[in-house]
Amino acid sequence: MFWISIDRSLDTSLIRQVYEQIRIRILHGELQKGERLPSTRELSSSLQISRNVIIEAYEQLVAEGYIVGQQGSGMYVAEGAYLGQQQKEEYLSFFETNNLPEEKNIEMIDFRSGIPALNLFPRKTWGQMAKQVYIETSHSIFGYDHPEGRIELRHVLSRYLKRTRGVHCHPDQLVVTTGATQALYLVAHLLLSPNDEVILEDPITHEIQKIFKSRGSSLYPIPVDEFGMKTSLLPSDKKPSFIFVTPSHQFPIGGILPIQRRIQLIQFARKTNCYIVEDDYDSEFRYQGTPVSSLQGLDPDRVIYIGTFSKILSPALRLGYLILPPSLINRCKDLRWFMDLHTPSPEQITLARFIDDRHLEHHIRKMKKVYKGRRDHLKACLKNNFRDNIRILGDSTGLHLVAEFKNVNFSKQMLAKIEKKQVKVYPVELHTMKKGCHQSKIILGYGNLTKGEIEEGVLRLKDVLATKIL
Repeated sequence: MFWISIDRSLDTSLIRQVYEQIRIRILHGELQKGERLPSTRELSSSLQISRNVIIEAYEQLVAEGYIVGQQGSGMYVAEGAYLGQQQKEEYLSFFETNNLPEEKNIEMIDFRSGIPALNLFPRKTWGQMAKQVYIETSHSIFGYDHPEGRIELRHVLSRYLKRTRGVHCHPDQLVVTTGATQALYLVAHLLLSPNDEVILEDPITHEIQKIFKSRGSSLYPIPVDEFGMKTSLLPSDKKPSFIFVTPSHQFPIGGILPIQRRIQLIQFARKTNCYIVEDDYDSEFRYQGTPVSSLQGLDPDRVIYIGTFSKILSPALRLGYLILPPSLINRCKDLRWFMDLHTPSPEQITLARFIDDRHLEHHIRKMKKVYKGRRDHLKACLKNNFRDNIRILGDSTGLHLVAEFKNVNFSKQMLAKIEKKQVKVYPVELHTMKKGCHQSKIILGYGNLTKGEIEEGVLRLKDVLATKIL
């Protein structure tokens, strides 16, 4: 019995419904090679649909090789079209159970770091400028572009970074990337070969460690204190490919590298003939004084500078940049082309205009007030609830601080108990290479939380930790 179901209420066309059901039966072996299909008249009559629907469905199956026609005899299942059902079922079940997007838990208060206030993205201004770009600019922006990025953005960025961060570079030294992660990946492929060594801060973002390790390199950790990397511990017997630092706001501890350590770092790099990679990810939001000048400005030929707009504006924009010494530019452009050709041109031009018209600086000034208010509220909540049992670190800059608790070990079991209270915190220990030194510290991001959420989150945290420290 050849049975096909037709549902006229579906968005799927009748042709597609007929085609898909026959195709699946052939793949699963329900219709076997050499088996004759009903004639177009027979099937259209039994389904009470137009014969033209059946003809087009059959023609598609013939075109894809599922069935073959024999003149004067009809349509038959082709040889070699049986795939088997088990693989398909296992494949589908994997996606059904593992890869469906999770709905956001609206009850969960998430202290994740590095997330700006998403509801305060300058939608109206950005939208108006993007509309102008799409309507008014040359049609060439919709074609392929240069891997290093649009010249408009690179010119504007070089001026902006010199004015605000003390970065010295020619626009040709800039490579526009889809965020800081791609910039780090480019650096790893430019500078690292298997068995090379990288010196980096400990702790430092777990993801960065993974990127560098993916090249087969080994990592040499230098511990940090409240002032960043302890440069006095730089090894005299090492010749690394590069040193990785976050000098303007160490992640996660939050220290600002003083000039004496910056000079030590540069002198070490000159002596060992290696590069310094400076990740300047959220230093715009400094709450005492002006942002700290870049390390790159002290030695532009030695320092590779990485920046991103994910923390300033939105992670969804996927816009970052890399500033390289001239000797590395051509190789980097080749690598950038191989990865994904280029960052979308309309977004680059929109960002260039957004910066050039000083909207970015206006947005940063506005957001500094917002984030300072949230930071101060978080600090007050922590102090009020935990009194002298807590020490706060790295709160002068950025979108997170570190809280160190007396007599608390943020083990997996402890973190699970906290999460049961519908609050998520992040252990510093996750980002360490030498384990056991930061077990009492957690990272608390506040950029994307309201004051009410911050207060409630701290109260939930207190419910779990009260028996340990109060």
